[in-house]
Amino acid sequence: MDLKRRDVLKGTAATTAAVAVGAPALLTPTPSYAQQVDAAKKWVDSEFQPSTLTKDQQMAEMDWFIKASQPFKGMKVSCASEILGIHEYESKTLTKAFAEITGIQVNHEMMDEGLIVDKIEVEIQSGKPIYDFWMNDSDFIGTHPRFNDVVGGSLTDFMAGEGKDITNPNLDLNDFIGLSFATFTDGKLYQLPDQQFANLYWFRYDWFQRPELKEGFKKQFGYELGVPVNWSAYEDIAEFFTNAVKTIDGQRVYGHMDYGKKDPSLGWRFTDAWLSMAGNGDRGLPNGRPVDEWGIRAEDGIPRGSSVSRGGDANGPAAVYALTKFVEWLKKYAPPEAAGMDFLEAGAVPGQGRIAQQIFWYSAFTAALSKPDLPVMNKDGTPKWRMAPSPHGAYWKEGMKLGYQDVGCWTYLKYAAPERVKAGWLYGQFCVSKTVTLKKSITFLHVIRESDIWADAMTQLAPKTGGFVEFYRSPARKLWTPTGVNVPEYGKLAQVWWQNVSKAISGEATPQQAMDGLARDQDAIMARLEKSGVQGKLGPKLNEEKAAEYWYAKAEKDGDLAPQRKLANEKPQGVTVDYDELIKSWKAEKPKG
Repeated sequence: MDLKRRDVLKGTAATTAAVAVGAPALLTPTPSYAQQVDAAKKWVDSEFQPSTLTKDQQMAEMDWFIKASQPFKGMKVSCASEILGIHEYESKTLTKAFAEITGIQVNHEMMDEGLIVDKIEVEIQSGKPIYDFWMNDSDFIGTHPRFNDVVGGSLTDFMAGEGKDITNPNLDLNDFIGLSFATFTDGKLYQLPDQQFANLYWFRYDWFQRPELKEGFKKQFGYELGVPVNWSAYEDIAEFFTNAVKTIDGQRVYGHMDYGKKDPSLGWRFTDAWLSMAGNGDRGLPNGRPVDEWGIRAEDGIPRGSSVSRGGDANGPAAVYALTKFVEWLKKYAPPEAAGMDFLEAGAVPGQGRIAQQIFWYSAFTAALSKPDLPVMNKDGTPKWRMAPSPHGAYWKEGMKLGYQDVGCWTYLKYAAPERVKAGWLYGQFCVSKTVTLKKSITFLHVIRESDIWADAMTQLAPKTGGFVEFYRSPARKLWTPTGVNVPEYGKLAQVWWQNVSKAISGEATPQQAMDGLARDQDAIMARLEKSGVQGKLGPKLNEEKAAEYWYAKAEKDGDLAPQRKLANEKPQGVTVDYDELIKSWKAEKPKG
């Protein structure tokens, strides 16, 4: 499964040679305590600034790492992550710092995310370690606990047990903003967040401020041009720029951008919460209960099915509406070539200055779209664009999630030798320590700590990030969450998405037929898991199939949403909000403590 996910926002990263996990620990000349302290001071002074800690506090934290690592000095361990700029920094810079400070060498290999998923599945199924530890998305939170593959049973148990003496007393888990995403139904933590970015709405703020465009939009649609609150407004804005405005400053413009090539990257386009934006699934954070945004129903933590006939919502009216709008907008409002593009090819298009808005845009693109020579940038280094909360579809209700956050986590499986896992645990904590995270956050715009979000350095950066800082300081960010606990085997289930939705894009199937196929394929995978018994008491147990009316009535009786009946009107009145007023309305307040 060669997914090549998000390469356009990753930058160039050299892949280092893998280290065989089964090889003996490599004994190398180890630094003395005095040399380690000198190294820590060098790194704190030269590289790990700014920080939310004072230099004395940073040195105290580094001293803990020096002492905790003593039993592992001279070891060489290995891990793997996807190719993101932030992981390239860890691989090239933080491994060097970690080695000089602790005496532990880490071979941090980088590869395409699809390959990461494949390798982790191989390790889980074989029980034989490929790496000592992993950087793995929290999208696997429904997978790891069900395979019982995390060291210690869970990270919570590991930190309280065999990993207690090597768990940083200054780790401050309460400071992590994405901890709930890596927590299973038992309330235990299974992975440690390291990087995080959201999927938001992107638009040309400068165009939306032009008087002639504002007047033209209001004349045509009867309300103000602004940030769309619902999909109806997004569609009206797309229609306006594509077919009414057509050209701005002599250049052909479009009101929408997306991609539709039959390619594995198309799957992420949908699993990254597209259905939840439309209103698929139930209320509940971080994911809908009992039905999540993949359309999978779970009862008492047990996956029960994704077809409407089993109480799921993967092929219900909200899901069909989501795919219908995707196809319609791609063909009517995006550049003609967009339908033949994959994720990589489409990613840079908004920066070329032809796109008025994009409903599905990763905040990790911020740096790539902030280059001074781009037509979407002002001469003073501020962007002509802004990011804002995603608009929601006709089926969406208050209390539901509204978008996706990618959360990469340090993941420690039970298959590698315990001492190697422990050495890796020290490295993971080093990468997320308060000594280094603010520097990483302002450089790569992946925030994981509340304290970093409110740092002065982040305030100073805000004018150049187009709403990124304001979003993460707002209460709105809590509605953006990763894949959740209802998905019992992320790797296999994720693969069937692009294979089905692509049929609706090509015209090979209707949206209903495509989503029927997706629901059927997801249920087939869960049925195999159930039959195998490999996930034990936490594995899927599919509901018996019943008529859709039974499940519609049950949802209504139980006070749930999913599956919802088809709406008589799937295009209500468009609603917009002024961006500057939206920012003010968030009323973000720095947490106490």
